[in-house]
Amino acid sequence: MRVFRDLNNLPQFNNSVVTIGTFDGVHLGHQKLIERITAQAKRIGGESIIVTFNPHPRIVINPEDKSLKLLNTIEEKIALLEQYGVDNVVVVPFSRDFSEQSAEEYISNFLVKNFQPKYIVIGYDHRFGKNRSGDYKLLEQVKGQYGYEIEEITKETLDDIEISSTKIRKALAEGDVSLANDLLGHRYTLGGNIVKGFQNGRKLGYPTANIQVADAYKLIPRMGVYAVLVRYKDSVLKGMLNIGFNPTFEGKQQTVEVNILDFDKDIYGENLVLEFIKYTRPELKFTTLPDLIAAIDNDKVEITEILKEY
Repeated sequence: MRVFRDLNNLPQFNNSVVTIGTFDGVHLGHQKLIERITAQAKRIGGESIIVTFNPHPRIVINPEDKSLKLLNTIEEKIALLEQYGVDNVVVVPFSRDFSEQSAEEYISNFLVKNFQPKYIVIGYDHRFGKNRSGDYKLLEQVKGQYGYEIEEITKETLDDIEISSTKIRKALAEGDVSLANDLLGHRYTLGGNIVKGFQNGRKLGYPTANIQVADAYKLIPRMGVYAVLVRYKDSVLKGMLNIGFNPTFEGKQQTVEVNILDFDKDIYGENLVLEFIKYTRPELKFTTLPDLIAAIDNDKVEITEILKEY
């Protein structure tokens, strides 16, 4: 799969089949859409192109809105799109200037000029151009002028995709990892660099890697304890994850800390990716450190059993 991040450095695409969207999560609904464009590209001897945006348009248009929580960073999204067989991903740097072009300019100067589409797949409610004045009907009207065919994604299909995204976010907020993973069609992930924490885990006999999640918009699941797989370099390890404020130690900020089972290496500054398998319990405040250690001992037994099959 080829990835392009600069509209000034695109190749001449061959019989391109194009769709446009945020594709947050690259979940089962999105995967059906990907199957549609890849099949269409195969039918006409062309190549599939997914056009997406970074930053997310809402971040640029409404920077004061901090409620947006994304299922993927841009790099996670690209990796998933490759996994599901897309030929090309074009990451468009989204800006206010981009959003201000007219609908007609969007079609001629953006879509046609950059992608030379033979086939466009677009949602019935997709809006583009200044004041969101462009839509499917406009693309349909000018298709003869530009020589492409266009397919409309039905309301039912789009509603299914939107429902999936909403359900996934809700499931993760509730700790229902199994449902989230089922709707995604892959495991939910969270990654970042390892930074020095307060080293409370080391005092308890369970040293943890404190993960700094770099993307402020990345959705962090419900606070509590999880069984996770840990991707470190080329290895897949097993871990106990705690998301929370370490209330026993009167913590003031939320942390994401993983104890990697049967692992003893200094990995400060390294990158880890967590794959969520199961939520096991909420974060609790314990009266004494021995009580906390006993609870973690029990967590290890339970999580080791959960991860036995992996």
